[in-house]
Amino acid sequence: MWRAAYTLALYLALPLILVRLGWRGIREPGYRRHIGERFGYYHENQGARPLVWVHAVSVGEARASAALVKSLAAEHPEYGLLLTCSTAAGRATLEELHGSSVAIAWLPYDDPCSVRRFLEHFRPLCGLLVETEIWPNLLAGCRRSGMPVVLANGRMSERSAHAYARWPGLARPAIATLALACAQTEDDAARLRALGARRVEVTGNLKFDAMPDELKQAAGRAWRARLARPVLLLASTREGEEKPLLEALPAWDGKLLVLVVPRHARRFEEVAALAQSRRSRSPDPAPEDRVHLGDSMGEMDFYYAAADVAVIGGSFVPRGGQNLIEACAAGVAVVFGPSMFNFAEAARLALATGAARQAGTPSVAMQEAAALLADASARVAMGEAGRKLCEAHRGAMRRHLELCSEFLRAPARG
Repeated sequence: MWRAAYTLALYLALPLILVRLGWRGIREPGYRRHIGERFGYYHENQGARPLVWVHAVSVGEARASAALVKSLAAEHPEYGLLLTCSTAAGRATLEELHGSSVAIAWLPYDDPCSVRRFLEHFRPLCGLLVETEIWPNLLAGCRRSGMPVVLANGRMSERSAHAYARWPGLARPAIATLALACAQTEDDAARLRALGARRVEVTGNLKFDAMPDELKQAAGRAWRARLARPVLLLASTREGEEKPLLEALPAWDGKLLVLVVPRHARRFEEVAALAQSRRSRSPDPAPEDRVHLGDSMGEMDFYYAAADVAVIGGSFVPRGGQNLIEACAAGVAVVFGPSMFNFAEAARLALATGAARQAGTPSVAMQEAAALLADASARVAMGEAGRKLCEAHRGAMRRHLELCSEFLRAPARG
């Protein structure tokens, strides 16, 4: 009954969904590509090998799952890999990370017909949904087809758990269909069990296993050396964050460069109004430029390597923060705001080990950043603490592979 009502609401909302898709396609052309895939119509051939399907909704999940995907390909060459996503930036990231070594497609909308066409076309052996991707019709279709689905790198914040709990007739049956939930932390595991997950294992966070791109890091260090200026990075900022952070900066000393990298490409033009230069047009900012816009995708390793201090976006608005683990892995001193519920455990560990500082407001964050820019020894100590934190918590990818091995058995195909 609940799922029928959900499906009806989805069909009724479809015209609005298509309008939104078209609107986003104006600013991000990637949304205009392969639209038929959104409805389960695919040209990609399945190939002779059985497929392991991994769904990474956007950029963060694509990067988090990269090591797991590459290990699956290396250790199980008998399987092909199908990667799906939902955002244009996510698809571009998958293409950058994996190229033509895998099949890449949009995940269809969560209506029964589109889901059925998707499953009948690709016939995956098993599926891995990265982080918090609970789609009722998709999971019901996988159950009917007999395909096991694993929640990989499972994250369930207290806020998300409350939201799912408000729809028990929809959420609980969907979560109960999971063959396995690999939770990041004990808290995530407890919330998943409370929501109906039958088998939950704590595996750690795959983001700790993501290794920075050495070539991009080297390019970032060379860029900073060429500028010969201190660099403050505002990383993965969200709407409503850039202006108050920039306004809280101390009086300019004629040297500091603030490098702003918005979380979404669609906001590049909006944020460009706050900057004097941008990477796509002037890769090296002029000496008199105070704010430089990082308007490129897939270059966070470059930006973190170029920075002396990183202020993590998404944490000064109620968005739950962005990935601070990338910054820690790069050995850069980290400052974040009050809203970090999407990375609660990583934030707690970073604070406990001295790899990061937390600020309640943009003004306090800029004060903390300025203090770190003036204290090289503190920056070095924080950067080293961040690297050690990441080294100590690697291993989630191996645990995922071990747990998923029981599902990697190809059935006979007729």
